[in-house]
Amino acid sequence: MEKKSKKQRLTLLLTRSAIMAALVAVATFLVQIPNPATKGYFNVGDIMIFVSAITFGPIVGGFAGSVGSAISDIAGGYGYFAPFTFVIKGVEGILAGLISNRSSVLRDGIAVVVAGSEMVAGYYLTEVYLYGIPYALTEVSGNISQVLVGGLVGIPLGALLRKRLPETWIK
Repeated sequence: MEKKSKKQRLTLLLTRSAIMAALVAVATFLVQIPNPATKGYFNVGDIMIFVSAITFGPIVGGFAGSVGSAISDIAGGYGYFAPFTFVIKGVEGILAGLISNRSSVLRDGIAVVVAGSEMVAGYYLTEVYLYGIPYALTEVSGNISQVLVGGLVGIPLGALLRKRLPETWIK
């Protein structure tokens, strides 16, 4: 197998990141169940954030989570959340990618729990700041549900992609 040049590796990284950010944006945008109390919404974008991080690592996971989710917030009329989302979902993708060793489903599960906990806590603190504790509490169960759905679908999908994609695409 030939060694890739620095330019080829960067091109692959940018390509993976852009594709996964687009998939996060679409998944987040297509399923939106609003929470009127906080003006937030339940979505399934965490599935693609976890797939991105578990399959390709923290750089792609962080980029896809931050950019894809923020784009969806802006496109869906939730632009006021986009700066918070950019940080919260970016950190979620980075954490999941750092913890997952891209070869163990158990590590993938731990990655989802830790990264998902950061996401739930991040949005809770954001909503406490914006709306107060009573309203922020209404969003916690929806965010936990997003993590559960994201992990239940994202872990097996990420594991499948790791097996099916050429090794040169994953590394």
